[in-house]
Amino acid sequence: MFPMIDEPERILLADDIAAHGQHEPILLLEGMVLDGRNRQWACRHAGVKPVYADYTGADPLNFVLSKNLHRRHLTESQRAMVAASIVDWERGVNQNTAGTANLPTRAAAAKLSISERAVSAARRVRDHGAPELIDAIRAGKVSIHAGEALSELQHEEQCKIVRQEQKQIVAKAKEIRTHKQRVRHAARLIKMEAVARHGSETAPDKVLQKYPVIYADPPWKFGVRSEVTGREKSAENHYPTMDTADICALFEKIGDPVSQDAVLFLWATNPMLPQAMQVMQAWGFTYIHHWIWDKQVAGTGYWGRDRHELLLIGRRGDVAAPLMGTQPETVYCEKKGRHSAKPAYFAEHIEKFYPDIPKLEIFCRSARSGWDAWGYEAGAVGDSHGTVSHEY
Repeated sequence: MFPMIDEPERILLADDIAAHGQHEPILLLEGMVLDGRNRQWACRHAGVKPVYADYTGADPLNFVLSKNLHRRHLTESQRAMVAASIVDWERGVNQNTAGTANLPTRAAAAKLSISERAVSAARRVRDHGAPELIDAIRAGKVSIHAGEALSELQHEEQCKIVRQEQKQIVAKAKEIRTHKQRVRHAARLIKMEAVARHGSETAPDKVLQKYPVIYADPPWKFGVRSEVTGREKSAENHYPTMDTADICALFEKIGDPVSQDAVLFLWATNPMLPQAMQVMQAWGFTYIHHWIWDKQVAGTGYWGRDRHELLLIGRRGDVAAPLMGTQPETVYCEKKGRHSAKPAYFAEHIEKFYPDIPKLEIFCRSARSGWDAWGYEAGAVGDSHGTVSHEY
């Protein structure tokens, strides 16, 4: 799991064992060396018979970590390779962790005080790297992120590059990453254009009636630091997005669907909160409250890893608030599902508050029984042109 210490240090250890004997036994777990590979090498080098003992503790993994992490200074890349071994260990011990869950990677990263990204890179190297590349990373010659890029190549090519100077290795890794980013960016642009074209072709017509209850999940267009690398997980890969100005002007396009007295439930994310307030005002509503959806799993973010979204509540005119005692708690926890999909919990509560009142879901992605819907993916009923869906 841990890399061997450098050979000169092992020779010094061998000389010490030859002169003073082996003071600490080599620990075995199920017949394999758990701790003491350097002592084993040193004993054999010194011509001294190694002394072994069976490990009798209950937590061999944490034992090895505690024994080795304080003994030596390891780079992030070396720690990442250790963490990759821990992931394999954990998956072998507990088969329930296998699959799409990222918990073993996250746990291993925490144990070694490194990023999950570094552990994922190490696992990629473990699966696709040539033995010479893996040894170079363990020896500290190649960084784990450069190694991940090099692992895209055939083993023979990896070995040729690893034998070069470190400056040349870094340059080649950067070249591979740049090429890969450009290919992914081109593919994303094609997909995003297709998504947008499909959305415009199926855009609904005018909304012909007024609704006192509006539920909306706008397709916000997020700003990214790099258009080449920052759109990998963006909404444009899944559905057409809109600029804030276009969302504000939506009612002018489809006809104002809001009655004089109405309530708005509007989804907003952390970085788009000011824009959501802007949309609420443009649609003629005044902010009064909000609910929180705790997704339980953190995502991405520049200032913090977002794990919640906000459902803003606005009112227009004289709209009835929920009856006392029927209000839900402001925080609801449910693990996130497919991209942008919201838990049914929130719409169901709106239905309980306003059971017999016409309700419109704007930017709907799938029709909901008892609601009218407007959206690129609303699945309109009875109208092949995608006008407002009616399912009463």
